Order: sequence, then C-alpha cells, then structure tokens
Amino acid sequence: MFTRIPLYTAVTLAVAALSSPILAQDGQRIEEVTVVATPIRDAQQAALDAKRVADNVVDVVSADTIGRFPDQNIADSLSRLPGVAVERDQGQARYLNLRGAPFRYTGIAFDGIDVPGAENGRIPRFDSFPATITSRIDANKAILPSMPGESVAGYINIQTFKPFDVEGLSLAVDLGMGEQDLGGGDVGRNSFRASWSGEQFGVVGFYSNNLREQVTDNREFDLERDGEGALVVNELDYRSYLVTREDTAYGGRVDYRGEGALRSLFLSTLYSEFIDEEDLTQYVFASAQPQAGVQANGVPMATSRFVRFGDYKNSTFTNTLGADFSAGGWDLEARLNYTETEFSQRIPIALSVGAGNVGSYDLRDREDPLLDLAVPLAESAFAADIGLDLGNRMDIEATKFKLDASRDLELFGRDSTVAVGMQYDRRESEGFIFIVDFGGFPDLDIASFDTGVPWESNTTNSIGGTYYDSKGVQEAWLASGLLAPQPNPSSDELVAIEEDIVAVYGMATTRFAWGNVVYGLRMEQTDYTSSGLAGDQPLTVEDDFLNILPSLHVNVDLADDLKFRVSASSGVNRPTYNEWRAGAIVSPTDQLVSGGNPFLDPEETIGVDLSLEWYYATASIVSVGAFHREIDNVIYQDVTTIDGGRYLPSAAGESWRLSGAANGSDGKLSGLEANLMFSATDYLEGPLGGLGFSVNATFIDSEFEALDGRQLGLPGTSELIYNASLFYENFGLSARINYQYRDEWISPIEDPEEFWGEMERVDATIAYELPLELGGARASVYANFNNLTDETDVRFAGNGTINQSESFGRHYLLGLRINY
Repeated sequence: MFTRIPLYTAVTLAVAALSSPILAQDGQRIEEVTVVATPIRDAQQAALDAKRVADNVVDVVSADTIGRFPDQNIADSLSRLPGVAVERDQGQARYLNLRGAPFRYTGIAFDGIDVPGAENGRIPRFDSFPATITSRIDANKAILPSMPGESVAGYINIQTFKPFDVEGLSLAVDLGMGEQDLGGGDVGRNSFRASWSGEQFGVVGFYSNNLREQVTDNREFDLERDGEGALVVNELDYRSYLVTREDTAYGGRVDYRGEGALRSLFLSTLYSEFIDEEDLTQYVFASAQPQAGVQANGVPMATSRFVRFGDYKNSTFTNTLGADFSAGGWDLEARLNYTETEFSQRIPIALSVGAGNVGSYDLRDREDPLLDLAVPLAESAFAADIGLDLGNRMDIEATKFKLDASRDLELFGRDSTVAVGMQYDRRESEGFIFIVDFGGFPDLDIASFDTGVPWESNTTNSIGGTYYDSKGVQEAWLASGLLAPQPNPSSDELVAIEEDIVAVYGMATTRFAWGNVVYGLRMEQTDYTSSGLAGDQPLTVEDDFLNILPSLHVNVDLADDLKFRVSASSGVNRPTYNEWRAGAIVSPTDQLVSGGNPFLDPEETIGVDLSLEWYYATASIVSVGAFHREIDNVIYQDVTTIDGGRYLPSAAGESWRLSGAANGSDGKLSGLEANLMFSATDYLEGPLGGLGFSVNATFIDSEFEALDGRQLGLPGTSELIYNASLFYENFGLSARINYQYRDEWISPIEDPEEFWGEMERVDATIAYELPLELGGARASVYANFNNLTDETDVRFAGNGTINQSESFGRHYLLGLRINY
C-alpha cells in the first residue's frame, strides 16, 4: 500500500523468543518470523502467529498493538490480555495481578534476562517501564524449565528493539501533548529511536519520556456500624494532591552478526526511572461525640492539618553482554548481566493538631461527602505543630550469568531438540522499611504558606480547602536544621540480605505428527543471609534450600486451525526482602517480636493449565482455558508463635509471638478464561472489512488457610476480569475503543483488611496516516483519550464500610509520529 513501511508498524517478531526452539505445525524449526504490521489486524495476526507456534500457554502483545493504544506504560499494554488485571495508583497502572495472583507471583525479564523487582526484590513496578521501548511482550502463563522458577503465575518477557529488526537506517519520533481534565495539568509524550544495520554490525539507541500533571481528589473515612447496623462516623478525611509524574527511559544496543561459529555478539543497556512528586494538603476531622447515621448537625470535631511534599522514585539500570555461538553440534547462548534497582520514598509532613470546630455532615453520596464547618478553616487555631518524617529505601545489586545450550537429535525414535542450561544469580540488597520518625519542628507560621487557591475537585469542596506551598514549608524546615537531609532509620528497621541462587535445567521437545511434547525439570539451590538488629542484639540468619521443579507441556494439533494444550508445572516463590529481613523490635516483657521474619519458608506451587485454541480466520481466535494452582506455605501478615530463643538466647524454650509475615497453608488458585478476537477482513468486502473486535473474560477463585484456621482469599484476586475492544481501520484511519473491568479485590500494598471496589475504565485512540511522503519518511497524527467515563475508584474497610474515594478526571493527548 505504501512505498516504504513505517518503522513503528514494521516489527520483526522473534518467534523463537523462548529459551527452547519454537516449532511450526509441520515440525520444521522457525528461527524468526517477520511481519509487516500496517493495519491493526496485521499486528493482531502477528501476535496470534507467535502464540500459535509457542510450546506453552502464552499471550503476546506486538509493538504495533502497543503503539495504537493510549498506553503510558507496560502495565497498560498487558492489561487487555485474558487473565491480566492491573492495580492503579491515583489512576495510573502500576502492578499486575496475573490470573488473580499476588504481584510477586509474576516474574519480569528484558530479552530473556529476569531482573529484580525494584520495590523489594520480588514485586515488579511496571509504571517505570514506558511502552514505547518494547518490540514485543510475551506473557507466559505456563512456565518452561528454561524460565525462572519464581514465576509462579507468569513470566513477562519484554523484548526491546534490536538493530537488525529493520535493515539500514531507520528513525522513529513520537511527540505528543495534552491536558488533564481535572486541574488542567500538562500531559506529554516524547520518544525517539534510531537504528542502523549493515551486513554484520548494527546499533540502536532510544529515549522515551512521559509526563503527567494531575489533581487527585481524595476523600477518606473511618466508619463503623453500631449494634443495629447503622453507620457511625468516627472521622472524615479531605485531601487534594497536586501530582507530577514522569517516567524516563533510555538505552541502546550494539550488535555484531557473524557467519561462522560466532553467530552474534552484543552489548545492551537500559535505564528506566519513575519519579512522582506529590504536593498534598489534607484535613482530618475527628468526631468528639461519634453519632449514628449518615447525616448529623452540630457535631463537635477535632481538626488536624497535614501539609506535605512527597518524593517517590524507582529505577532499573540493566546491562547485558551476550554471545550466541555453536560448538560441537550445540547452539549456545551466553549472557552476563549486571542490574541495579533503586526504590525510595521521602515524605516529610508538617502536622498541625488541636483545633476545635463544629461540623454538620451529609454522607448520603459516598463519593461526595459534604461537611459544613461553623468556623472557616482559615480561622482554625491549632494548638501545636509536629514534624513527621516518613520514608523507606531499597537498593539492590544483582549479577547474573546465564548459559543455554540446545541441539537437535533423536529421542525415542522421534525428532527432538534437547536444551540444557544453568544460571547463577547473586543479589545484595540494603535499605530500610517504611519508617515514621517524630522529629522537631521549627517555629513557623504554617498558615502564611496558604496560597488561598481553592482546591480543584470533582467532588464538592464543602470545607473550603485551599492549597499550601508545601514545598516551601519543607525548604524552611530543612533550613532550620530540624529536618535531616535523609531519613534516619533505627538499626532494627534496616534491611540487609544477600541471596545466591544457582539453577540448572534440562528439557526436551519431542515432535510427533500431531504436535509436540516438552518435558524436563529445573533445580534451584538458594542460599541467603539476612542480617539486622533484633532489639539490641545483632541477628544473622543463614539458610539454604533446594527446589526441584518438573514440568510437562503437551501441544496437540487437533486440526490445521485447532490446537489443544495441557501443561503441568511447578514453582517456588521466595519472601520479599522486607518480609525476610532480620531486623525487628523485641519486647522481652511482652514476649513479642514485631518486624521481619527471616525464618519464613518459600511458597511452593504445583499446577495445571488446559487450553483449546481455534484460529478460525485472519487475525481471529476463539480460545477457552482453565488453570489450577496448589500453593503451600502461603506468605501473609499475621501473628505466629515462635521460640523466643531465636531472638534472645536466654528465652530459649519460651513461646513468644511474632507479628509480621507468616506461612499459611493449603492455598488454591483456580480459574477459567475465554477469549474471542474477530476481524471482518475474511467476511466483509470494502470499507466494512476494516471492522473488528475482541472480548475476553476470566473467572477466578482463590483461598488459603491462615494459622488460626480462617479461610482467606489471596491478595489480588478479583473473581471476574473482562475486557472488550472495538476497532476500525481503513483508508489510513485507525480507531479503537477499549473497556476494562475487574471485580473487587484485596490489595497487599495497603492494609490487608482493606479491599478495592470494582474498577472499570474506558479508553480510546484514533490515528490517521497522512497521505504524503517526504524523502522516505511518513507521518501520522493521533489522539488518545483516557478514562473517558471519569471513573472514581473506591476502597472499603474490613467491616464493609467505605474508607476511600478517589478521582482524578480524564486526560487527553494529541500527537505526531514520524517514521523513516
């Protein structure tokens, strides 16, 4: 259709992305498949082709699909796949619940190299990885022996752009600007990628930046029910955030492509960071005489004021030296990787307390609670100002060596491919848990920092809230010397863990006329040391354990367009570094320990996946699947009984209580998935051939047994997740609208007694390929629309009452893409 293929839609899909070779239906090995993805349906077809020839249960997102959605980060890109749900922070996708599992059950890798989760070693933060750096994302749901064992729910492999993906010189520029509806803040996108490849050498470099300035309108509650079931209002909390969020990524790769024993040699680097600055003004009104009912007049209230400027950051810096070569009939891949991750939060709070007031409230609309005050906020007389310094930090250094080898041979009289490999990981982490430090506060007139600017809000600003110059308050506090430049954790709040993991695996793929069988096992030996201060006693815990993880995958071609899969796999999930830390507060008098639990056992799982896939037409599929996982040693927060001698030698034999992470038992995670993708190209001619849609739904159930015998659900499990998308593409025009829904779920990040309410989103995008070409370059314009229905996210307390309502408005982005 065009004389030159646009770079952002010309993507080389490396179908042999898994560690084992991927085979076509006739048993011939496919090294790579190149797909020209101009319309949406071609990108959809490319993803389905990769899924079809894979040796395991996997869903694929191609680069063009990412480019044609209003995605800011990789979590957004993955959220439309079957069984994938996201947890958002102030409207932005951050964490993944793959198949309703806790965040840490999902592993993340770049080009096959798994990296630590920046937050605490196990939990990936997807908001720091912009979608534009990727060429393809594989969401592996059934794990092969060549993949890390800690990928219990799934293994997300993010493939970045390679120099040889496009021949010769290529450039891609994406410039966008827009506005946040609530508050009128700026929204921006800038990305640039350049590559060149010759016969043997190639180089690529990229840069990406996303900016979002928004207002977050927040209302929180402390409610309970009396003996007759009526609501009792203990506390009302009104907040407004001025938020600036920015993610930046840059890096590149240099490749050499050989013709002899050395097939390739490369060096790649990627730095990605997420920075969040939050300017908050907050008022808390505590009822001096709590009353039943959602309406009340003349209630005495104690008023507190919070003024804070918070700084949040996480980053990943990963570098890989790799070589692919052949020796003695074996194909070998060697990788040496060094990764640094950083995670930090610093939240100094100026807290004013002791102001009295009288209020009348009306909570009939839980998303817009009304409170009228007898005395205006500006006239509040606070008794005292208190300084609070909150924060935490986690730095991780990881070194990895990975060697994989494969060769074709005959097993049991059948053509087969054997693969073996080893991986050595060494991780060192240090930092401190989230701390609250009560420090001195200078003699400042905080009211003088009141800007007088009323809050921007979706709700009614019935209290007359105004913004404060919170950054100015913080700077004056720092200048006084009463606020330390950095948080000052105590010794029992520190985290210091060293971890060594040695893994070896062996697997074989045996081909038959009807399909193939992949079988093998992985062994992972873990040695760890956790050091800290328990009370006033140094504590170092060293331990090691071995996990043997077998798996079996059977892929059956029932017909040319019909595939059936059954997989059995096992995995291990180690505690997060916060959970595994040795530091704790010890009270011999109360026989109580509060803090980390370095004696935790890892979670061990075994499960089965079933999938039936019908590739009935171009860019179309109907699939149904089922999965089940048995999970032992489920990690959750509780109070458990321990031997006091672990923390105080003189207390050996005494039964103490440990408040922190504990191991539950009999965990189960089960679900059903259904997926339909349709393109009209084989059914309708002319303009209507550009129509298409997709819809998928996942039904999930989970539970485990706590130490006291309670049956609880796994954090992150929504019983229902579904997505629906309608698209049209023709005459250079591409348009798509997408709807996402997830049922209520427990969040492991906040109070485990709290749960999120159901959440839904409507996003849309439209793009037009300009009918002109200049020197081989083509251009397109686009418009992205996020949260079109202006949703409000709500959370609930363990007693079923609402405890948070949060809105942030819509946002829009207009942009230009130029590709050469």
